[in-house]
Amino acid sequence: MEALVFEHINLTTPQVQTTLLSISLSSSIRAVVIDGFCTAALEVGTSLQIPTYYFFTSGASCLGLFLYIPTLHKNTTKSFKDLNTHLHVPGLPPIPSSHMPEPTLDRTKEQHSWFLNFATRLPKSAGIIVNTFNSLEPNALKAISDGLCVQDGHTPPIFCVGPVIKSNDQSSGGQAECLKWLDSQPKGRVVYLCFGSLGTFSKEQLKEIAVGLEKSGQRFLWVVRSPPMKEQSQQLLSQSEEDPDLDSLLPESFFDRTREKGLVVKQWAPQVAVLSHDAVGSFVTHCGWNSVLEAICAGVPMVAWPLYAEQRFNKILLVEQLKLALPMNESDGGLVSAAEVERRVREIMESEEGNSVREQVLAKRQEAMAATSEQGSSRVALAKFMESAKR
Repeated sequence: MEALVFEHINLTTPQVQTTLLSISLSSSIRAVVIDGFCTAALEVGTSLQIPTYYFFTSGASCLGLFLYIPTLHKNTTKSFKDLNTHLHVPGLPPIPSSHMPEPTLDRTKEQHSWFLNFATRLPKSAGIIVNTFNSLEPNALKAISDGLCVQDGHTPPIFCVGPVIKSNDQSSGGQAECLKWLDSQPKGRVVYLCFGSLGTFSKEQLKEIAVGLEKSGQRFLWVVRSPPMKEQSQQLLSQSEEDPDLDSLLPESFFDRTREKGLVVKQWAPQVAVLSHDAVGSFVTHCGWNSVLEAICAGVPMVAWPLYAEQRFNKILLVEQLKLALPMNESDGGLVSAAEVERRVREIMESEEGNSVREQVLAKRQEAMAATSEQGSSRVALAKFMESAKR
C-alpha cells in the first residue's frame, strides 16, 4: 500500500514543476519544503535551482537511523526481518532487526525500495527540519552532526524546531464528555489509553486490555476503535470508520463493574487536552512521534505499545535510552495478555520505576518549554532555517 501511495505522488511530479515555474514568473521562490512522501520533488527543486529542505516529522534518532539505512543495506544481503540480530547505528541504542521501521523490513518488497530511495536522498537536500529539540536526543544529534550517519557523503544542516504539536482544540461535543469526566477524577490517577488514528486491535486483544484494566484497579480513560475489517492486529487502511459496538467487543458486564473507575470513548478523544488534564497520570501509547511529544509537553509518563511504521524503533528509544516509558511486551504470537496490561499500568502508576519515568518526563517537559521560549534553541533553529532559505 505504501508503494502505491509513493507511486501516486510521483505521478504528480510534472505538475509540481509546472506550478513552481508558474509561481516563479511573478515571485521569487526562496525554498521548497517537502516531507518523505514527496521525495521526487527534491529533483524538481534541484533542477530549478531552488533550495529544497525536508521536514522530518519524527525525531532526530529516527532521522539518524534513516540516514544510516543505506549503509546497513550495503553491508548485508538479507532483509532486516531475517537477520535475527541487533543493529548498531551511531548515537542509538542497539536495535533488534525486527524493530526496524515496518516498510524497511523486507528488501524484496517495493516499499523497501521507496524508503531506501528516501534515505539516500535525505543527505542531498539543502537541510533537514526535525520535530525535536536539542536536549531530547543529544546522542543522535551528535552522531548526525559528526557525520557518522552518512558514510559516503555530506550531512546537510539540521534544524531542530520542536516540539511542534497541535493546539489544544476543545471544539467538539465529544470532547466535553471525557473532559468533564476527568474533572471528577483525582489528580494524577487516570491511565489514558489511545493508539492513534490508525491504531486498531482485534476483538481478542480488546478483551485482554479490558480484563487487564479491570484487574489493575486503576482509573482509566480508554479510546476504542472498531477492529480492522481483516482479522489482524494492525491493518493500516482496512479498519472500519464505524463506531465500535462496545457491548459485543468488551467482556460481559464490563461497564457495570468499572463504571466508578473508567470511561471508554469511541473512536477519538482530544488528546492534547486530555494529556494536559491534571487527572491524567500516565499514557499507554502506540509511540507515534506526535503522541510522544504531546506526552512530554504535558509531563505524562508513558507505557510503550507500538503498532506500525517506525513505532517499534521509537519504543526502543523511549525505554532504553530516553527512559521516558515502560515497555508493554507482547507474546510470540503478537498478543499482549491481560496480565501484562495489568502489570504495566500498575507499574507506571504505583512503582518506583514508574516514579523514575515520571521524574524524567517532567524534566524533559521543562526542557521542551525552554527550547520553545523566546531565546530557546528551537526558536533559534527556526530563525537559522529562515535565514538559510533567504540566501
